[in-house]
Amino acid sequence: MGRISDRFAALETRGRKAFVAYVMAGDPDYEGSLALMKGLPKAGVDVVELGLPFTDPMADGPTIQEAGRRALDGGQTLARTLEMVRAFREEDTETPVVLMGYYNPIYSRGVTRFLGEAAEAGIDGLIVVDLPPEEDDELCIPAKGHGIDFIRLATPTTDAERLPRVLENTSGFVYYVSITGITGSAEAQAAEVGPEVARIREAGGLPVVVGFGIRTPEAAAEMAGVSDGCVVGSAIVAEHATGKPLDEVLDFVAALARGVHGD
Repeated sequence: MGRISDRFAALETRGRKAFVAYVMAGDPDYEGSLALMKGLPKAGVDVVELGLPFTDPMADGPTIQEAGRRALDGGQTLARTLEMVRAFREEDTETPVVLMGYYNPIYSRGVTRFLGEAAEAGIDGLIVVDLPPEEDDELCIPAKGHGIDFIRLATPTTDAERLPRVLENTSGFVYYVSITGITGSAEAQAAEVGPEVARIREAGGLPVVVGFGIRTPEAAAEMAGVSDGCVVGSAIVAEHATGKPLDEVLDFVAALARGVHGD
């Protein structure tokens, strides 16, 4: 078992749901994003989802697109993102870190080189939005050989015929995209999401975490009530982008965590 499985097992023992927080590496700069990342576990975050900035995103809404642009303008690269994870691991060896992004930067670096560096840096899972299950030999299978979970997205359009293929090599957890559209574009509805989560959990036997369209502690609490946890990304990225002091941003994250955990 890796850090992701260990974390979900520990949460289940305590009767708690998982709070996954997304932040963009390098936004607005390396130091600021690293400070935010380091503060997340103390604010109640169970899994850190670290965005890898890319010039041509497909699933990201305006908030995260702008964060990626700021990061790239500030010189953030895949190498510097791995540096961030190493720096985070100097203080925290327990919180799972999932890298979310697109395949091009990984392909450019070289899959074998990237996976060796990612495992050494302390990355526990990958979400690569533009690699479908048909391309599992490209990155998914090699990643698992390095002890890195490959986390797959399921969506409202993933039907009963497609779902087994999506789940075949998925590990760690399943990320259920609660809306049809881009991040931050609509509000997720727990009543609609609950049956889908149950269907996916039964089919795959993995925890199902819900993301997209969750912006408030109240919405996070509702979504956690019908799933194994939830992801908040755009709302945190937007809060950080205001330039507020770090402690105020982390207070916002802590309020979301309390919603998910039922505190």
